[in-house]
Amino acid sequence: MSIMQTFLHQCPVATGGFHQSLPSPTKFSVKFTVSCSSVASPVTVVNGNADNKSTERSKTRLGLPSKGRMAADTLDLLKDCQLSVMQTNPRQYVADIPQLTNLEVWFQRPKDIVRKLVSGDLDLGIVGLDTFSEYGQGNEDLIIVHDALAYGDCRLSLAIPKYGIFESINSVKELAQMPQWTAEKPLRVATGFTYLGPKFLKENGLQHVTFSTADGALEAAPAMGIADAIVDLVSSGTTLKENNLKEIEGGVLLESQAVLVASKKSLIQRKGLLDITHEILERFEAHLRALDQFTVVANMRGTNIDEVSERILSQPSLAGLQGPTISPVFRKVNGVVISDYYAIVICVPKKSLYKCVQQLRAIGGSGVLVSPLTYIFDEETPRWCELLSKLGL
Repeated sequence: MSIMQTFLHQCPVATGGFHQSLPSPTKFSVKFTVSCSSVASPVTVVNGNADNKSTERSKTRLGLPSKGRMAADTLDLLKDCQLSVMQTNPRQYVADIPQLTNLEVWFQRPKDIVRKLVSGDLDLGIVGLDTFSEYGQGNEDLIIVHDALAYGDCRLSLAIPKYGIFESINSVKELAQMPQWTAEKPLRVATGFTYLGPKFLKENGLQHVTFSTADGALEAAPAMGIADAIVDLVSSGTTLKENNLKEIEGGVLLESQAVLVASKKSLIQRKGLLDITHEILERFEAHLRALDQFTVVANMRGTNIDEVSERILSQPSLAGLQGPTISPVFRKVNGVVISDYYAIVICVPKKSLYKCVQQLRAIGGSGVLVSPLTYIFDEETPRWCELLSKLGL
């Protein structure tokens, strides 16, 4: 047995990327201590050779979450961008997007999407930023293509009890200064984030900490006496409150939402991948930008375009994206065609809609029509330019 095989046999969770075959129903709890002087660097083991895999297959692979709310929201986003995923059998893990040629969709667990981006088995993926950060562990080949897909919002937070020795503790700094934590009696933290958790607490001055891995119902750990604190994902915070736990100042490790990620090596080496990425990025950007905008059309009486434009631009909420579109409205009066009205078209944010309508009325606007926007395409997608810069292209 090689040294690496011996290591993996003894520490099945240490790599974060291998699953040992263990006799059922044995369960393991991995614990490790973070000291002030050093933290053992995570061991990263990659199956296969990414360079070889990059040349073996001809199709680009996009990894999507296979289950849960994240999976449903991801499919909805793609559908809204006219990129519906076609799956011949719901039990199959592979599908395609007809609008994108030479691309395969692979349904995987989010953490496996990140791992397979590293190993070269996937080229693109959609996961939560928390998953990307935990399992990517700062790998230089991983790159964020779009950092805000507008769903999957949550935060990774440190939470402690509201009672007992923690009752007056309201910040990470105060937690680190508590005299209770020693090498013999460290702060016990339950979490599934065994990379981000230790990294965060060490950076925040907690010298004596023991982490235990756990899956699900972490909020019960302090009350059961098996942990002093937890590091877990939080959405509304209601579950924490119902279990007498609280978030503290400086205790948010990460603000997370869905992100589009990729292998930098694949983006540079795989033929056609940049074109596919560009199209996906443009569709995402155009749709997401339009989500918060309405098109407003109104008629306004005026003597000429200059006079009407002056009235419109005097109102701060009516400027639109780059300014209003104004065109004459022709109507027949007593058999004569005249143009004494002008049609105004502007884009306004949803949150400012009613205010905009009020301002239009105040300067003579009538017949106001409001409709949602589907896409807003820029001359060039800003994130595309950022991506090319990251790739050195």
